[in-house]
Amino acid sequence: MKPFLIGIAGGTGSGKTTVARRIYDSLHLDSAVFLDYDAYYKDLLHMSLEERASINFDHPDSLDNDLIVHHLHELIAGRPIQKPVYDFSRHTRAEQSIPVQPRDVILVDGILLFAEPRLREMFDLRIFVDTDADVRFIRRLRRDIEERGRTMDSVIEQYLTTVRPMHFEFVEPTKRWADVIIPRGGQNRAGIDVVAARIRERLAEKAREARAEGREQGIGNRE
Repeated sequence: MKPFLIGIAGGTGSGKTTVARRIYDSLHLDSAVFLDYDAYYKDLLHMSLEERASINFDHPDSLDNDLIVHHLHELIAGRPIQKPVYDFSRHTRAEQSIPVQPRDVILVDGILLFAEPRLREMFDLRIFVDTDADVRFIRRLRRDIEERGRTMDSVIEQYLTTVRPMHFEFVEPTKRWADVIIPRGGQNRAGIDVVAARIRERLAEKAREARAEGREQGIGNRE
């Protein structure tokens, strides 16, 4: 059976990863895998540290879409991949990578996920996580300081210079591509439960279709 691909997009700090994890937990599945779109930023090792710092990482062009599209096709075909690891303090890819095995359900989360047509069209279900801007900014500020070694001034400057304008230009408009919009992110337990129930239904439908196709092929081979 072809894997079921779920794309989860939304603004910075909206709670996309939390929603993805809670959907996964609600599905009660062992055969699922996560891909974080942030791991697929382009490697800027060829640039100086100053040049890297000047890149607009909130623009779709900052991401290696060719690689993630290739990786998703590999997983769909039943082949494992080596997911990159991105060093956000240096804006380069780490030497090590993470092996990812193909699974029945593939969840991908990322801010600009639906801005790339090739990615957008691959998903069986597109979810947009919608959270208030002030909450999202506070979450990003904490994360970038605690996890990515940034200073408060640099986070605020980046937010005002690129994050906020790019959100309105590239992220917010992708709501129209979403099949489901979940307000309040991971706090919306009821919304997540409804989505998880629908995913279970879709998975059951795909399994029935696969079994029916298998029976038809079996009959054809006997003939």
